[in-house]
Amino acid sequence: MPGTCRTRRRAFTLIELVIVVAIIAILAAILIPNFLHARADAASASCEANLKQIATALQEYAVDNGGQYPSSSAPVDVTLFGGPGSPYLSSVPSDPAGGSYYYVTPANGVCGSGDSFKLRDGDNHDTTTLTQLPSYTPGITGIRWCSGSGLHACVC
Repeated sequence: MPGTCRTRRRAFTLIELVIVVAIIAILAAILIPNFLHARADAASASCEANLKQIATALQEYAVDNGGQYPSSSAPVDVTLFGGPGSPYLSSVPSDPAGGSYYYVTPANGVCGSGDSFKLRDGDNHDTTTLTQLPSYTPGITGIRWCSGSGLHACVC
């Protein structure tokens, strides 16, 4: 029939769709592990900041109490600093890697002989996120803060 124009619809072929899906899968396989590692790094950095905050509160407590730190090892909570309403630590930060923070007196084992206290975390970190901390060896999953030497990797 003269004058009739037949148009052909153009669509993606199955092979083209499979190639696009394969490219997306390859990109996802590359990116997802990086995102997971970044999240673990953030949890470790947050834990380090929380330990520093608690250590500062302990040092302020000691200054106001004649150089005396809390006398017994215990989980870190507001009662360690005199109870609710304490000016040192109004609320305890949570350990982003799980578990809780723990205060250790010199009698119960600290990092060095001159240390006044040690803080330790819940010991649940991804081992690859602690490699930059002093005392790191493969397999260590915890972070500690010693009053004389600061942050360390540890098996807490």
